[in-house]
Amino acid sequence: MLETALGDDARLRCAWCEALDFPEYRRYHDEEWGFAVGDETRLFEKLCLEGFQAGLSWRTILAKRPAFRAAFAGFDPVRVAAFDEVDVQRLLRDAGIVRHRGKIEATIGNARALQAMHAGGERLADLVWAHAETGEPSEAEPVVRAESPASKQLSKALKARGWRFVGPTTVYAFLQSMGVVNDHAPGCHARAEAERLRRRFLESRP
Repeated sequence: MLETALGDDARLRCAWCEALDFPEYRRYHDEEWGFAVGDETRLFEKLCLEGFQAGLSWRTILAKRPAFRAAFAGFDPVRVAAFDEVDVQRLLRDAGIVRHRGKIEATIGNARALQAMHAGGERLADLVWAHAETGEPSEAEPVVRAESPASKQLSKALKARGWRFVGPTTVYAFLQSMGVVNDHAPGCHARAEAERLRRRFLESRP
């Protein structure tokens, strides 16, 4: 069951962002998580960071996000796609990020996969939002999900285009955070605004 918690500012929020004494969680929840995103760089960054999170907590990645952005050239896909072995070695020495060769190389490979998509006239935003759910989850579905039919389909589509570290669970967390899925808990102060922005984004697409 998706739950809420009352903050010290008397606002109801998704319980996960109040569970730890970590102010960045609350700011991330209130200002970013679940609000519709269509920008290619932001989508690329988040999908790569979700890959880095595999086996770790989002708190760890969020705390390191400024260092990740500095290390990966602001997640500019054109610049990251040009990284070479010298850059890989530089990143493996960077204590500010998660020093995992497979994930570092996957991020570089994902930038190249995105470049190939762009060269073929395809945008990541269009692929991602084509997998948006237009209705509410049925009552037969669990309220808390680790993946969904849409995340499985998008995972498969990304892998077919050469992306790595994009399994269905990783992709579902990405869909939640980018507002493609509105998983703010009922009663959370951000839920209605997140849904309004999600619907408006969907309606604005060709």
